[in-house]
Amino acid sequence: MDYAELPLPPALDGLVAAVWTLAADQPGWVEHEATPDGCIELIRRSAGRSEWRRDQPEYFATGLSNHPIRFGFSGDARFTAIKLWPWAWHALGGTPCPRFADTWIAVDGKSPLAALLHGDPVANLVRALAGTTPPPLARAILTSAGVGEIAARAGLPHRRLQRIFARELGLAPRAYLRLLRFRAAMQDVQQGGDSLADTAAARGYADQAHMARDFRALAGVPPSNARDRARGPFL
Repeated sequence: MDYAELPLPPALDGLVAAVWTLAADQPGWVEHEATPDGCIELIRRSAGRSEWRRDQPEYFATGLSNHPIRFGFSGDARFTAIKLWPWAWHALGGTPCPRFADTWIAVDGKSPLAALLHGDPVANLVRALAGTTPPPLARAILTSAGVGEIAARAGLPHRRLQRIFARELGLAPRAYLRLLRFRAAMQDVQQGGDSLADTAAARGYADQAHMARDFRALAGVPPSNARDRARGPFL
């Protein structure tokens, strides 16, 4: 299985988390776990079949989730996908996040969203998001370790912050920050540089056991297994 992430320019910082491709090359049907990471995923499957709860069309988008997603695809499948931060998804005219939380929606193959997945997706994104910058609240979310820190940086009362998260993301602030902490820890584990204890400390977990509980809840496996089996967002 050939998984790759394309390099992103600084112009997409805080808007696009990743652009990836996957080419399967094996017989039969493949089952995988996709880990949640706080992003909306815009996907084109240019060959083969894929299924999550039901058959998926060529173009679709997956919503925010707070648990691992078990899905399958045929051994000849080919994918191109864009991981968008929710505010960038909305800036591109995407369906409000709460409407398709923990599921996927079909994307019109003739829409501007689908067009992003043709040719050079990175160049397409740079053009489509030209002049777009992460709003102050988004910057606070991506750089804060706790809900109180987000509220302070954004200058918002806690209750208003909760209402904004419910309206825009469909998740509570604490639940969304948990996904971002897990995403960062997962990236560290995949790179394999530090010990698991050091990764837990660096990412703000109380201890290694705390991180392990999050991995089991959000990836379905302990950190040691994730390191052994890591393939981008797939386990």
